[in-house]
Amino acid sequence: MGLYLYMWQRCIEDRGFAIIPEALTHAEVEQLLGQFAQLRRSRAGIRHALRHPPIAAFARDARLIGIAQEILGPKAFPFRATLFDKSRNANWLVVWHQDTALPLRGRKESPGWGPWSVKENVIYAHAPAAALRQVLALRVHLDDSTAQNGPLRVLPGTHTLGVLSNDEIHQLATDIPAVVCLVAAGGILAMRPLVVHSSSKSQAQYPRRVLHIEFAPSPVVAEGLELAIA
Repeated sequence: MGLYLYMWQRCIEDRGFAIIPEALTHAEVEQLLGQFAQLRRSRAGIRHALRHPPIAAFARDARLIGIAQEILGPKAFPFRATLFDKSRNANWLVVWHQDTALPLRGRKESPGWGPWSVKENVIYAHAPAAALRQVLALRVHLDDSTAQNGPLRVLPGTHTLGVLSNDEIHQLATDIPAVVCLVAAGGILAMRPLVVHSSSKSQAQYPRRVLHIEFAPSPVVAEGLELAIA
């Protein structure tokens, strides 16, 4: 495992993402799906999913924590989770973008932070690159991600370019060949939030459920600003 983690770490460093196959067994995936089916949710999934004990417990699974700590350091912890459920009943297209908003415990005007917003009583601010480079997302696939069910697409290496404008992102999407991230159920896609990514609508009859968990090395992301648990 140590050698593989080193390879994944280098891939994340160089390309902004890595696919980690077979992190969970089929039985574990089925168990998680059974637990998540009991939770209150929208058709498209669950926002602020760490509020739910089964998801909060899974986010601290030793395997996930181990991957995050290998990349971020020994104090890495999960601070936000989102359950995405793309299906025939909840189908959407996501244009090329970066994930730049972070949940925060309080608001403090600071250079590079903002605009600010509140979602479900959680304060959010768009963050500068220095803060976003500290974050790692682990996307745990609960179904096979195929070319037909709206898989994630990424532009390799764009995580090194800082926070980009919409025009810059559009140009990169024209210039850089996209990689389609096909991940079997039980696999994990590890990615940096600044890597430019998108997904198309699903054309399949089967769902694409992904638990997206974000980790950071410390609650403090800037002077006077701490991450909220969401």
